[in-house]
Amino acid sequence: MQGLSCGTSRIVGCRFSIYPMADNFVEVILTALKEVDTSKVWMETDDVTTCIRGRSEHVFDVAKAIFIHAAKTGVHVVFNGTFSVGCPGDSAGDTYMSENDERLNEEASSQEKVEVATQFALYPLNNPDYMQIIADQVEVAKDHGTFTKGVHYASRLDGDANDVFKTLEQSFVNASKTHERSHVTMTAIVSANSPSKKDK
Repeated sequence: MQGLSCGTSRIVGCRFSIYPMADNFVEVILTALKEVDTSKVWMETDDVTTCIRGRSEHVFDVAKAIFIHAAKTGVHVVFNGTFSVGCPGDSAGDTYMSENDERLNEEASSQEKVEVATQFALYPLNNPDYMQIIADQVEVAKDHGTFTKGVHYASRLDGDANDVFKTLEQSFVNASKTHERSHVTMTAIVSANSPSKKDK
């Protein structure tokens, strides 16, 4: 168990799984991973999830790219992830915080058009103003044109994957800046190519 002393930097992490609904799901996942440049993040995969950590822009860049490259195959793919910043004791991987802000996968990701349906929830921990912080990020989603509606325990986003991940990133980063030592987590479930009729 990690100690409760704070790490040396505001490292961002995401623990996620990708689920291609196809017989060749292993091929879909491995091919997507090969197409994504992960050199600016700390990454580790076990038998349940993959964890990526580093600067926020590179964590979101890699998470989005892996999902988009899997979804562009046309099979039904679901991304299920939890993003976190400010977790006490989070210090491993700090060397990746010195990377510059160039996103290595943005050009390739932006060329793919993948429509997605998303549900996300923000958790500004130990902050008495958490409801206002969440409401402010709903307004961000509305400004981006991705917000569809509120649902139980989450907010619904629809649109192009690039736009939706931009909304997720900005909402997460905004919430993380509300306090110098804030601990914020965000859950996101992103679905592409679902055979089910969208319920907006």
